[in-house]
Amino acid sequence: MGKEIKNVEDLPGIGPQALEKLIKAGYKSLEAMAVASPMELIEAAGLGQVTADKAIKAARDALEMGFESADKLAEKRKLVGRITTGSTEVDDLLGGGIETQSITEIYGKFASGKSQWCFQTAVTVQLPVEKGGLDGNCLYIDSENSFRPERVIQVANHLGLEENEVLKKVFVARAYNTDHQMLLADKADELIKQKNIKLVIVDSLMAQFRSEYVGRGTLANRQQKLNKHLRTLMKLAEMNNIAVLVTNQVMQRPDILFGDPTAPVGGEIVAHASKTRLYLRKSKGDTRVAKLVDSPSLPDGEAIFRVTENGLEDL
Repeated sequence: MGKEIKNVEDLPGIGPQALEKLIKAGYKSLEAMAVASPMELIEAAGLGQVTADKAIKAARDALEMGFESADKLAEKRKLVGRITTGSTEVDDLLGGGIETQSITEIYGKFASGKSQWCFQTAVTVQLPVEKGGLDGNCLYIDSENSFRPERVIQVANHLGLEENEVLKKVFVARAYNTDHQMLLADKADELIKQKNIKLVIVDSLMAQFRSEYVGRGTLANRQQKLNKHLRTLMKLAEMNNIAVLVTNQVMQRPDILFGDPTAPVGGEIVAHASKTRLYLRKSKGDTRVAKLVDSPSLPDGEAIFRVTENGLEDL
């Protein structure tokens, strides 16, 4: 009988040096090891292919990862929390608000209200559960220098919250390039537990990727890197039962002759990673339309809301 595996250091082939490198790279738990790919561990800790395969298998066996009966999955789904958007119309469209355990993506043209959703939910996540929050704090990765504390203060004031207390619970990091953005997502795991984080925001997901990877020749590399980044965000959501909200940019598709030619950037990788996708578009004045484009459990539909200095509101 081999020794019982409870921690990363108990895994076969993981010596002190490899352990130090793994922990430094964020692989601190059996769960993190179990959902890693061999290539990730080879890169992070210089493990050999055979050692990486064995370590991952041992972590999965220890956690009894594999097929689960649907009743167990139903129990996990009962733990899903939801964050109010401030608009009952939009919350109804989303089945109660932005949910935990998955990525929610909002995309739209300039001034469609994407960043307003970020400011809004950075505050509403702090509300008690009975008021539509998760009694938690927010981690905000800002890749476009668009975070504005003044907007957070306005939303907080409207909800009757003490503005300084609200600002103290929003942890903002400016991402200067794709590597930095990915590193911030990797480091988020530590902060989630330390700072009671219940929402991670990335505004915007694709801005740095689009500016760094220009031209068709760079597409494969970009998508590979993007896939890794989204896997990290998905793991954060699923393993910590938190919400991940990402904003995305759009492009015009010349091949669409009828209907709206606007499409989100990032291709199939972003489409598959985002469990819930919403398309925001501008209407008259401060009115906006949110269209639910994709959800595993909700019907397509639209909701109309307003963007005011108070945040997102019903008409």
